[in-house]
Formats: sequence, structure tokens, C-alpha cells
Amino acid sequence: MGLKDNLHNLKEKYKGTKMAPAFNAIHTFLYLPNEVTHGGTHIKAADDLKRTMNTVIMALIPCLIFGMFNAGYQHYAAIDGSLRADVLANFFTFDNLWIGIIKVLPLVIVSYGIGLLVEFIFAVIKGHEVEEGYLVTGMLVPLIVPVDTPLWMLAVAVIFGVIIGKEVFGGTGMNILNPALTIRAFLFFAYPTWMSGDKVWVYDAVERAGTADAISGETILGSYAQNQEVIYSTFDKFMGFIPGSVGETSTFLILLGAAFLIFTKIGSWRIILSTFAGAAVMGLIFNQIVAADIITESSKFYGLMNTVWWEHLMIGGLAFGAVYMATDPVTSSQTNKGKWIYGFLIGFLSIMIRVFNPAYPEGVFLAILLMNVFAPTIDHYVLQGNVKKRLKRITVKTA
Repeated sequence: MGLKDNLHNLKEKYKGTKMAPAFNAIHTFLYLPNEVTHGGTHIKAADDLKRTMNTVIMALIPCLIFGMFNAGYQHYAAIDGSLRADVLANFFTFDNLWIGIIKVLPLVIVSYGIGLLVEFIFAVIKGHEVEEGYLVTGMLVPLIVPVDTPLWMLAVAVIFGVIIGKEVFGGTGMNILNPALTIRAFLFFAYPTWMSGDKVWVYDAVERAGTADAISGETILGSYAQNQEVIYSTFDKFMGFIPGSVGETSTFLILLGAAFLIFTKIGSWRIILSTFAGAAVMGLIFNQIVAADIITESSKFYGLMNTVWWEHLMIGGLAFGAVYMATDPVTSSQTNKGKWIYGFLIGFLSIMIRVFNPAYPEGVFLAILLMNVFAPTIDHYVLQGNVKKRLKRITVKTA
């Protein structure tokens, strides 16, 4: 008797009991569900929730692998700056990958392990099925945190995010906040010193580098915020050879993931494009303020205001947030016009928060959470606008 038969027997054995959702979830995760629609006419399609989630995960895998190499590379480059002279020769090495595996893989394991445990507990208590929604959240979480985030800290944040950001609203498809961003927000507000992003991360710095004074660094935005010289070229920023959270540094790979999600019709190109457009507009406004000498170099806002608008699109988590977070079909706007407004405001607010909050010069995640709350309102007014237009047409024809 194979594994599939054993799981099916367990499903039947515990059918109708409290533990039924747990066994159903394991069976559905490994195999196609045996349940089919009954009665009436139903739209039949090859895609389902599990396939959709798996497609998003496939789009995230390149960012994960690249992030592992980058973790090791940033460690060695912080110790020996000469490695940055030939980044391509020194990036894809086994030593870099090994450090990445040691530091990143535990984040993935804790994210999935703790998150799915909470999901199973709630499914058993509330008697509903375990949905596949956390498959993507579990992958997103380790990609948007600093590489040296303590595992206990991540576990606490995951528990908070899954319960407050998802389960209290009724589970997958009912939440108004993106669970991964809720986890990220919890980490920022509960443990801000770990999320500062103002220094370069070095693995086991004291032992390996003697006097190396370098710790966690999620992005290079800290240098911009302090109006310091940035040593990274445009090529480095676009390809991702810069410090940052695990999966957010490579704009190149993120754009490839965006193309894949758009091609598979899972990600909304309207939201992605409008988010970048909103960020570009806000960046241009700040550039014009600096050009007009309205603000001086002594201002704490000068560094990021003076950053060229297109650089804002490559640094920090803007690209990652626009592609993988803002496009969440549950928490984003549902109407086509609403998606344009929703995405534009995310990009616009992201740069605004980034500039005016020097203590935490990364605004995309907070902007997305804010717009998650306003997405239903945007759709409401879009629909009301359409209703009024149709009523006017009826009035004109009647007259």
C-alpha cells in the first residue's frame, strides 16, 4: 500500500472529526484532491489555488537562490573590499552559497514550520480546511527580512502575522492585510534596531574578521538617507550585488518574475506598472525641489530627495513590493481602474515615506499595508462612478 492510499485511509478514518482538516491538507498538498463539483453547471479550468500558489513560488525561487549567493558575497566583500572590483568573478562561488544556505535556509524552515503549524491549529479548532495561501506567504517572509534576523524573533512575528493578519478575518481569501507584510511590520515596530538597514551584514564578523564592525544591513538606503557616498554602480544596483533583505536586491530577477506572473495571468500588470509610475513621479517631484534650491544639503531629507528618480526604482524593496506584494489578489483593488489608482498611490507613498522617515528609509511595505486598507474604498468609488455614468446614459436616452 502506497503513501497515497495510506493518506486516503487516514482521511476516511478521521472524516468528521476535529483532526480531519489536518489530514485533508496533507493529502491535498501532495496529490490532487478527490473532491469534485456536484450538480448544476460549473466553470471548469486547469488552475486552482494550489497551482496558483506554486506558480508564484516558482517566480520567487530565483530571488531566493540569488539572495543566498548575495548573503555570502556581502559578508566576504565587507571583510575584503577588493572583491567588489570584479563582482562577477567573486559572486557565484560555493563559499558564498554555503554561507547563504547556513543563514537563509533556517529562515525558510522557521517561516514555513511555524506558519503552517498555526494554520493547522486554527483549522482543527475552527473546523475549516487548510488553504494553500500560506505556501506563498511562507516563501515571501524570509525574502523580506534581514539575513541575520534571529529565528526566535521571526517565529514570534510569523505567529503574530498569521493570527492578526489572516486568521482573525476568517483565513485565506478573507484577510484585508497582506500576511507577509503584517509580519514585516511587526518586526519593524517590535524590533526596530534589527530593521535599521544602516550597516553591512557580516557573518560571524568578530571571529572571522577580527575588528570588523559590521552588522545587519537590509538595504543601502541608510547611506542615501545620511547623504553619504554610495560605492555601488548602476549595474550593481540593477543586478542586485548590494546589501539588502534576502530577496529584494536584484531588480533584474524581480522583473523577470514580474514577466512570468503577467504571462501566467496571476500578477496584475496594471498594479506593477502604476506602482513604478507613482514612485517615479514622486521621485521627480523631489528632484525638482532639490534643483530649485528649496531644500539645502544640511537638511536631513536632502540625501534621498537628491537621489535620481530612476535610482529609487532599483534600491530598497520597491521593485519586490510592486511585483510580489502589491499584486496580492486578495488585498489589492479588484477593478481595472482601481488597480491603476491603487498601484500609483503605493509607489507615490513609498517614496514619500522613504524620504520623510530617515529613521527607517524604506516605505514600500508600509505604503502597501496602508493601501490594503483603502483598496475596498477605491473599488467602491470606481463602481459608484460607473453606476452614475450608466444612469446618465439612461436619462439621456429617455429624454
